[in-house]
Amino acid sequence: MSKIEKTISVLQQMQQTAETPGSLHPLCILAITVVYLVAMLSVPPDALAMLLWFAIYPIVMSAVIGRSFSRIFAGSLVALPFALLIGLFNPVYDTRIMFTIGGVAISHGWVSYISIIVRSMLSVQALLILIWSGGFIGMCRSLESVGVPAFLTTQLMMVYRYLTVLLQESLDMTRARRARGYGRRHLDLRMWGAFCGQLFLRTVNRSEAIHRAMLARGFTGRLPHYRSGRRRWSRTDTLALLLCCAVFAAMRLVNLSMIFQHC
Repeated sequence: MSKIEKTISVLQQMQQTAETPGSLHPLCILAITVVYLVAMLSVPPDALAMLLWFAIYPIVMSAVIGRSFSRIFAGSLVALPFALLIGLFNPVYDTRIMFTIGGVAISHGWVSYISIIVRSMLSVQALLILIWSGGFIGMCRSLESVGVPAFLTTQLMMVYRYLTVLLQESLDMTRARRARGYGRRHLDLRMWGAFCGQLFLRTVNRSEAIHRAMLARGFTGRLPHYRSGRRRWSRTDTLALLLCCAVFAAMRLVNLSMIFQHC
């Protein structure tokens, strides 16, 4: 299976798990994620021990939604290069000594640098859990229900929906190239321009056909809501939201590391 086929399979699987029985309401997951991000990102940069407690949430929540944490962790590695570049000069500019480990002095700059990396990884993991639990469509519906403009959520849903169409077009072109490539596995550098140009033209033609079909079916700029099969807010969602908010508030306001250290 090629990388394009794997990507298409992942997108389809994400949408299939959106209505998995036993999972929480998408709006509940959205509220929990927002509270988690606010509490986690508001931790002081030099409070690394307090920040590490927030790593419990992705581990526990991945088990709740039935996903492997290793897969979510691997997905969060996408943000690692950006985090490494953002805080690259922190150890250079902030050389104040914070503590010493085995005779090695650790500065505030290194602690804040590690803090940036941990924050970025945890943020991406929380967003991946949000998407995997309720699906991308469910997340957009939840954003719309809390006041996000409909034109923005519609654009997000359209991009997500027809990303698969774009990938399918590129997959068809890749298969056609391999069938006529006489054993060559990779494109020459001079052929990439023609390949991307043809993909752009095929995408434009396909988008025009899709748009005409949507207009023929009464599309007015906003996707309709389908009530059948939609999950309703339950008591479990309320309890989960209250419990998570209480835990996040405790981890933010109380340094749990100091408490366990004195025990």
